[in-house]
Amino acid sequence: MIKNILWDFDGVILDSMKIKGDGFIELFKKYDIDKVKEIESYHYKNGGISRFDKIEYFFKNILKKDINSNEVLSLADQFSNIIKEKLYEPSNLIEETVDFIKYNFQKYNFHIVSGAEHNELNEICTKLDLVQYFKSINGSPIKKDILVKDILEKNQYNKEETILIGDSFTDYNAANKNQIRFFGYNNRELEEYENYIEYGLDNINNCKLIK
Repeated sequence: MIKNILWDFDGVILDSMKIKGDGFIELFKKYDIDKVKEIESYHYKNGGISRFDKIEYFFKNILKKDINSNEVLSLADQFSNIIKEKLYEPSNLIEETVDFIKYNFQKYNFHIVSGAEHNELNEICTKLDLVQYFKSINGSPIKKDILVKDILEKNQYNKEETILIGDSFTDYNAANKNQIRFFGYNNRELEEYENYIEYGLDNINNCKLIK
């Protein structure tokens, strides 16, 4: 029986991929356009990876330049300022997910484990009136698999009673590393996994989530 549900945020609760993709284009606009397109593509293919890791990837793997942790943090702050206001718009919420959460938060222990920056994530959830539905809300720069591990240990959750719902292979890997079940959502590339939410959360019974 499922008792605990860990939720990814971007692409599962909030439709924010394009907002952040445009944010990276703005952040790196002084660089060669082909290089910027590479990080934009990387962003869309790696939804569960934090902005810190994407910024580092841009410099080390695309520009072939070194970047230190302070420079990463500074760029991450600039990125936050670029996208912040757009992320507060309620129209970007994924309606079926939010409805499911509102109707079921008393039945399950809900937690958010996200690649989004931790303070910004909590601020967004506060602005969008989501905080009340979750036992905890945690984001980067702590890696997602560590966030999952910490929740399991802190709350002494039974792994057989805990799942993670996400839209990326990063989410899958975080669940797999912690030996909990993964449910893919909103990303057709995840259909190969046994528990893919095919027809939306309103039909989640078909995925054997609720027993």
